[in-house]
Amino acid sequence: MTGSATSGRDKLPGVTFEYTRTAMTTAPARAVWELWSDPGCWHSWDPAVESVAMEGHFAEGAAGTMVLTGGIEVPVTLELVEPGARYMDRLEMGELRIHIDHVVKGVDGGAEITVSTIITGPGADDIGPMVTADAPKAMDALCAMAEGR
Repeated sequence: MTGSATSGRDKLPGVTFEYTRTAMTTAPARAVWELWSDPGCWHSWDPAVESVAMEGHFAEGAAGTMVLTGGIEVPVTLELVEPGARYMDRLEMGELRIHIDHVVKGVDGGAEITVSTIITGPGADDIGPMVTADAPKAMDALCAMAEGR
């Protein structure tokens, strides 16, 4: 698995924090997608999430509430959904916008998973490392669940 964090100020206007992590799994891409497309189970593989309640189906434009560790409630919206391959959600915390792009693709022997986080707004550089701190644990748990371990 690989991960990297950078300040985005030099890359895109308004982008102040970016983090990308890629992992390989022996699970097929469809097994990863099944976990991703069921927000009710996100808490079982993402230690930063206590619960998620979405209104409607897992589709572009669906919105709901995510409760983060510590009981912090944040609005969540699915901005992009490409069934079986990719989704991007947006969390809003005051003036901060957190976009998390999830991509899975089948490869020989399993799947490649890439999750990219882009945070914009005041204090993004400060909160970015906190938001992404559990990313390695979440990716490990997601792979383990998808593999049936």
